[in-house]
Amino acid sequence: MSSKHSSLVHNNFIQAPFDRRIYAFLLDFITIWFLSSFFKGITQNIVFSFTWLILQVIIVNKNKGQSLGCWAFDLKIISIRTRRIPQLNEMLKREATLGFLALLAMLGLKINFDNGLSMLLLTTPVVVDFSIVLGNQKHHSQTLHDMVGHTILIQSQRGFSLDLRIKKILKTIHKKYIKSLK
Repeated sequence: MSSKHSSLVHNNFIQAPFDRRIYAFLLDFITIWFLSSFFKGITQNIVFSFTWLILQVIIVNKNKGQSLGCWAFDLKIISIRTRRIPQLNEMLKREATLGFLALLAMLGLKINFDNGLSMLLLTTPVVVDFSIVLGNQKHHSQTLHDMVGHTILIQSQRGFSLDLRIKKILKTIHKKYIKSLK
């Protein structure tokens, strides 16, 4: 893939804002963690991994490149090569990488502060993965898992706009609160 082709793909789409990227990941992560929380020990880890792959690969492929988190925040995953929904092998590479990092983060968060060093070591990889976006102009704001899967995350017309709805509700509440003080 030439850098010219990569630039062309990026220039035709609006890249995903960093905050929406994080919100979408957190929604997916918390949803999958919740579903796996009904199990304990290694069974929970296996359920987490399989649920991650099912929801993040198969469902995303059937849902026009959107996971629950991507849909909620108007984002879409596309292939850099085809400029369309990624093929299953691209999604599998992308989500196996992110799913492994998410599994480590889940294990770290379960440890909590009982062993702070282990928690820090297990949550750091997913933080680094997303932090790559902040200084990554060469690869068009791709995370490590996007680079592995040859994908990019873009804004989409299709979605729920959850963050915008929450902001609107908070603004309305704030206005009513200020008005009640007068």
